[in-house]
Amino acid sequence: MSQNTPHELAEEFPDKAEVISELKEHDAHFAKQVERYHEVNRDIHRAETNVEPTDDLHMVEMRKERLALKDAIALALGVTEA
Repeated sequence: MSQNTPHELAEEFPDKAEVISELKEHDAHFAKQVERYHEVNRDIHRAETNVEPTDDLHMVEMRKERLALKDAIALALGVTEA
């Protein structure tokens, strides 16, 4: 069950690109969360497309981490529904 769809923040929060950019510039913690989100998202995409296959447990853990990061980013952006 692979989606093979990138979950880029620009797609997740299309109307928040400017805010994301500003927060990354002025909030080191937020910038680290965004960077980690991109790392995990890239790893998931590489696993889903079998560029770097992984086992199901690792995939679940990566997806949980991505979701937690997305929730934290949404909170920082003031988005109530992510």
